[in-house]
Amino acid sequence: MKKIIIFLFFIFFNNAYAEKINKYFHIGLMESYDKKFTLYFKTREKAIIAKGEHRNYLNDYPQDLYIHDHKTKKDYPLISYEWFPKRVKKITNNFEYPMFPEDFAYYLLNDNDTLILVSASKKFFKNLKFSISNKHLSTAKSNGKLEFIVSSFAKNCGYRDLKTNFECNIYKPLISKNLITSFE
Repeated sequence: MKKIIIFLFFIFFNNAYAEKINKYFHIGLMESYDKKFTLYFKTREKAIIAKGEHRNYLNDYPQDLYIHDHKTKKDYPLISYEWFPKRVKKITNNFEYPMFPEDFAYYLLNDNDTLILVSASKKFFKNLKFSISNKHLSTAKSNGKLEFIVSSFAKNCGYRDLKTNFECNIYKPLISKNLITSFE
């Protein structure tokens, strides 16, 4: 009887924890605002050896960011291990340690084309910007229009034009399951 109660408590606690996290993040997949595509993380088969701060480490289940086009029903790699770490190193003036796709929280903006990547680990303090249509990665210029709140929400407030009311948009980021387990 005691084991059953502990088992039920464990299941309830895990569900409550998962619901709490899902309230603040899209975990593993996120549908676009216009419902034309879905972004999701796909786990690779092979492990990756990476340079760490104090020692090299093995990343057992690395994940790439994929896009599923709802119209064509096809999946395409968007941000992958093949090019992402090298490109980040190049555009951030040779940051010493490799950054991987699952090291970031991804904020999809209202245009359904721009992803803002906010580093969630390592000592990396720059935000990145990725254009889905052009597949172009660059550093995000901070112009005061996008304010990040406690690394879980992004808030964008202002007027679209002179005829509209002041409005605020709140964005939930897409994060990898690997990112959550790295903090547990």
